[in-house]
Amino acid sequence: MSDQADRASLLLVDDDATFRQVLARALEKRGFAVSSAADVDAASALAAANPPEYAVIDLKMPGPSGLVLVQRLKELDAETRIVMLTGYASIATAVEAIKLGATHYLAKPADADDIVAALMRSEGDPHLPVSGNPLTVERLEWEHIQKVLSEHDGNISATARALKMHRRTLQRKLAKRPVRE
Repeated sequence: MSDQADRASLLLVDDDATFRQVLARALEKRGFAVSSAADVDAASALAAANPPEYAVIDLKMPGPSGLVLVQRLKELDAETRIVMLTGYASIATAVEAIKLGATHYLAKPADADDIVAALMRSEGDPHLPVSGNPLTVERLEWEHIQKVLSEHDGNISATARALKMHRRTLQRKLAKRPVRE
């Protein structure tokens, strides 16, 4: 039996090729047999051929979001442990990722050790410190936009109408990174 066959399988999905390659190497050094893809469709094909034990999925990619892939992976194997990784973190997408079956949700930047720790955690932390500061107005706006976008299944035009906002204005706001807390 080869060393590769003894390793836990991990599917890494991110549209940033450089980030994907660097993270794949780091995860291989930590004992995983990594297969990677740049989008949901390619990842779905890999997973259908060989359902992974673990997955690290970017939220925002061209085409369907990583949330679609979380659902597909859970349909293939309910035991797959999934970490949603994103530079566009919001409360709405975190809640949806967990509801769909993600084990954990991490905001970028996250290093390989953080990701492995999240993959291995099976329970929540009741001692997690609660911030004493309320969200800023900018962050609240970002969160509200993400919630409405989620309610409209990612449809920009429908979200803009619901927010009574011009579609281009909404697109500009969505192209920005979320405001840090």
